[in-house]
Amino acid sequence: MAFNQRQDKAIYKADLLDGFWSPNKYYGFLNTFKYDDVKVVLDKYTIVEAKRVRTIYNWLQYFSPESLENEFTESGFIIEKLFADVAGSPFDPKSDEFAAIARRR
Repeated sequence: MAFNQRQDKAIYKADLLDGFWSPNKYYGFLNTFKYDDVKVVLDKYTIVEAKRVRTIYNWLQYFSPESLENEFTESGFIIEKLFADVAGSPFDPKSDEFAAIARRR
């Protein structure tokens, strides 16, 4: 599972992510926090430019097919089909990603 590959970390780099956050020069800080009990990861980006500082919180929740099915069921949905990706490739239980088609009951 992709969640198991994530780790707490702290990174600093000029123009972090190759300038993704701004066309201007900046310093980027990435702090990653992993919450094992709820299968959630926070990537907190702090972008420091000459005239401003911004913080972006990117929360990622990880699901197994079983845990996603439980979430859907509790909300009145059922999973009709699982795929390996959003392009519709056949589902592979060993893959780090999957996509689901669900409908309301």
